[in-house]
Parts: sequence; structure tokens; C-alpha cells
Amino acid sequence: MANARAHSERSSHRHLLLILAVALLSAVLLLPVATASAPVAVAAAEGDGENRSAAQWATGKDEGELAAEREAAGGGSVVEDDFAGGFGSLDSMLQWAIGNSDPGKLKEEAADVQKLSEDELLKRRVEIKELMEKLKMPSDADLMKIAIADLNNSSVSLEDREHALQKLLILVEPIDNANDLDKIGGLVALIRDLKNANEEIRITSAWILGKASQNNALVQSQILGYGALARLVKMGYSTSAEEAVKAMYAISALIRDNVNGQEAFRSERGSAMLQHMLASDSTDVRLQKKAVFLVTDLADFQLNSGNSGLAFLSERVFLKLMVDMLSRFDLDLQEKVLLAIRSLLNLPSTDATDLESCDFNSVLYRLGVQLEELPSDEQKEYAGEVDALRREVQALFQQKLKQVRTTATLAL
Repeated sequence: MANARAHSERSSHRHLLLILAVALLSAVLLLPVATASAPVAVAAAEGDGENRSAAQWATGKDEGELAAEREAAGGGSVVEDDFAGGFGSLDSMLQWAIGNSDPGKLKEEAADVQKLSEDELLKRRVEIKELMEKLKMPSDADLMKIAIADLNNSSVSLEDREHALQKLLILVEPIDNANDLDKIGGLVALIRDLKNANEEIRITSAWILGKASQNNALVQSQILGYGALARLVKMGYSTSAEEAVKAMYAISALIRDNVNGQEAFRSERGSAMLQHMLASDSTDVRLQKKAVFLVTDLADFQLNSGNSGLAFLSERVFLKLMVDMLSRFDLDLQEKVLLAIRSLLNLPSTDATDLESCDFNSVLYRLGVQLEELPSDEQKEYAGEVDALRREVQALFQQKLKQVRTTATLAL
């Protein structure tokens, strides 16, 4: 449906271009030099005289000069520029119009123009100006305003609402557009749609919020200020894997490298949501990977910033969930879990004896055996990389465990 709509919009745009091109020919004939311009335009269209292109007749330049100019401008013909979205100038549109006009009709137009009165000439010029205004392509800001207006319109159809969200999903990618989103009411509309009865609307709204806030402290702050994190955390419990995945994507984007976001995540009991995702064998593996990746990200941020606001990362129950996930046969997941445990082990607050009580050594040993038994050559190469990481984590664990035991002995 969206493709059909896009095709219809492009067809409408091309039709309008054709009308405007013809109007431009009229505009040439409406100039004070109409008598001189008309024969030149007609001759160009008919191919009278030398075998010259429409562009040459319109500009008075030879083909070499025109080719050089096209190359300097990045190539492309006038027709290609048209269908790519517009003409570089009125001059280029005129060139195209002359080259694509019917000579007979052009002669008739020239004759008709010469019969017009001053008032009729003025009226025609106004009409052409209005047509050119209609052809102006809207800016990204204009397109976002149109999409947001659809989101704010309660009577708009579900299809149009989805279409508006799909447009915003693309438009918010540039950081300047993302920064403008709140100014034109976009964040409020999107956050409201996180509670929409339609699942696809909720999913796409969360996706847009995540994309807009990614590595963008301003938008992160704005969304957090509206209290959207609470709703996103609830969506993380959804039985719909896609909804939970997109909620997790938005949450990760919102709190990454953001102290206030991480504090809000703690306040909204985001840790319970993570445990829910990690604990169930039936949880979609994509969701578990995103959850594990967020754990790594949060641990690394705490380590690098010195911020220790997320104590749950070092809690024994949380560490056990991470260790248990190493028993799930998915190389990519196992690698991500090992990376997360490595980051957690580097935190001063993580007690290696808690990992020891989770039978971490045995789990690592069994994982090593499993990696050695993979039959596929392609898997073996990847398994070798994962096993190297496993050995690194095991060495770090043993080193930290030794430090704990040494400290305990000295304390006696």
C-alpha cells in the first residue's frame, strides 16, 4: 500500500512538472521579446537549421560547453534531473520543455500569445507564478509537520497513521530533524501513540523515539522529561516479541551514556524487566541479545564514568542469570554474554565469590567442550574466537577470585 502511494505521488509530481514545462514555454512567449523567442523555440523543437539540441538553441552554447557544464554539475541529463525530483533551474526546465514540445502546438501557442492584450498577458503571468509555487518541494520540516498533523488527527485512518509514522521514521534520521521534532509537537504525539490500541502503531512509535534519541543528548533529555521511559519499560514485558524488541531498542537509545536516563531506568525498575527477559527460555533470542548488550553498555559506562548508581548489575541473582545464559546453544548470544560478564567482572562492586557460587568455573568448562565439538568448519572459526574470549573471561575471574581470597586471608 505504501509503495502504491509513493508511486502515485511520483506520478502526480511528474504530471505537474509536465504542465509547468508547457507553462514555461508560454512564459517565454509572454516576455517582451516574445516575437524573437517564439521562432527560436519553434526552430529548436523542429530541428530547423543546424542539427543542434534544444539545450543549445535555448542557451546559445555549443555541445562541448554544455557537456562540460553537465560534468561540472555532477552529470545527468535534464530529463534525468526531472525524474530525480526537479530541475536545477528554470533555464534547465525551459531546455527540457523546448526539446520535448510538439512543434505544431508550439507555433500555435506563439501565434496565440501575440494576440493577447496587456491585461491578459498579466493574468497569464500570475497563473504561471502560482503554478510554480505549487511545484516547490516541501522541506523536511514541512513533511514532519504534515505527518505529525496526521498523528494528531483522531479521525485519520489507520493506514494514513501508519504512513505518517513510516515517513517520520525516515525523517528523524538526520540529527537536525530529530532536534526539531519536539518543537513541532512530534514527541508528544509519538509518546501518546505508545498507548495506541494498535500494536503496529506502538511498535513504530517506539522505533522512531529510539532512532531520534540515539547518541542525541538533547532528544534523550526531552523524551525522558515527558516520562516516556515508564511506558517503554511496560512494553518490554509485552508478549509480542517485536513490540518488546522495539521497546528495548528505544530504552537502550534513551539511557545510553546518560546518567539521568539510567537513574530513571532504576526508578522504573528496569532491572526487573531485564531479569524477566533473561530468565525465560521462551523469550525471543533477539530480545535477550539486546538485553545482554544493554547490560554490557551500562557496566562499561559505570566503569568509565565512576558512576555506581546501578547496583543491581553486581547482585548475585543477576549474575546467576547471566551465567545460566551461557548454557543456551547460540554462539552469538554466548559471545555477547561473555562480553557482558567480562565488563561486570571489571566493576569494583562485583564479588567474584558470587560468580563462584553460581558454578561459573564448571559452566565455562562445559562451554569450552561444546565449542570444540562444533562440526561445521565455518562454525569452528567463529567458535575459536568465542573460545578465546571464554579463556580471557576465565582468567579474569580467577584473578579476581584470587584477590578476594588474598584480601580475606590478610584480614584474619
